[in-house]
Amino acid sequence: QVLLVESGGGSVQAGGSLRLSCGAIGTDSWVNTIMCMAWFRQGTGKEREAVAFIDAGGGLTYYVDSVKGRFTISQDNAKNMVYLQMNSLEPEDTAMYYCAAGNGRCTRDTYDFRYWGQGTQVTVSS
Repeated sequence: QVLLVESGGGSVQAGGSLRLSCGAIGTDSWVNTIMCMAWFRQGTGKEREAVAFIDAGGGLTYYVDSVKGRFTISQDNAKNMVYLQMNSLEPEDTAMYYCAAGNGRCTRDTYDFRYWGQGTQVTVSS
């Protein structure tokens, strides 16, 4: 099994920045099966949406239109870490952010991600 542990959430004013981190903890045999890491978010009363994902090789990335140019996903495979740098934050970015990991190809569908973190709250005030 793989355990995902997130950190880095918090409260900031609009225009500020936060960096979310997610570490994958588990035996090498499980961690090495992860093919895609992603960040999802869910605002109050909203559906969970994929914010960004990156494949194991780092050659494929995705960003939801609303964060393009402001957010950057990156990973450190040696440390089993994935990061989400969030700049120019807007009140609309307020949500619980979840790290997710999957064993298949990267998609925007929550059903394709087997492992989930507990979530970290991001609150952006105007």
